[in-house]
Amino acid sequence: MKKGIQIIYKEVAPTYELINHVLTFGLDMVWRKRAARNAARIGKKRILDVCSGTGEMAQNLARRLGHPSEIYAADGSSHMIRVAQRKKHMRRVQFVLADAGRLPFPDSSFDLLTISFSSRNLNPDSQSMLLYLKEFYRVLKPSGHFLNLETSQPPLFIIRKLYHSYIRWVVKPIGQKISGSRAGYNYLSHTMPRFYDAPEFSSLCRKAGFSSVYHQLLFLGAAAIHTARK
Repeated sequence: MKKGIQIIYKEVAPTYELINHVLTFGLDMVWRKRAARNAARIGKKRILDVCSGTGEMAQNLARRLGHPSEIYAADGSSHMIRVAQRKKHMRRVQFVLADAGRLPFPDSSFDLLTISFSSRNLNPDSQSMLLYLKEFYRVLKPSGHFLNLETSQPPLFIIRKLYHSYIRWVVKPIGQKISGSRAGYNYLSHTMPRFYDAPEFSSLCRKAGFSSVYHQLLFLGAAAIHTARK
């Protein structure tokens, strides 16, 4: 993780979850629980949550998946990891400080890889995003599954315009005010309208080698859950 991004996540770590809950009216929690239910139905035993941040997805997975499931949470920010480690249900989670593009695991290590609300921050361009997806593909076992929960672009033009206006006039200023980090929410709000719509991201997953790619739109397409298989 670049030094500038590390500084941003250091600044926003203490208030990151609060801001997300406020700005999504709590829907981010609902969507993570739905994604965790999807993961539980897949029924995999060795799981990696990439860009785990403050550990909300890892926590949901730990609540839903019993033993002998192994859960790893990888993130590039030690400050975010420290917030995650203080939560309930995290004794079963093994935390790893790692860059999402250079995961410190051998090929074919995991049955399931999850990532939530972080793919857009790995996306300076489609080729870079494709390299991250190929890295995720690498650490999955044959027939392993990938689950991605992320903001998306609503398919209806008027909804998309309203969504982008909300990011510009609400997400950015409120995020800056609560977190005290102007740079942090300049960056984070910039990544949201630039991310792919659901079919575009499905196409990138296929280019990375994944098959059986499926997406589920949330809240008129403002977010989406993608699942795919190696």
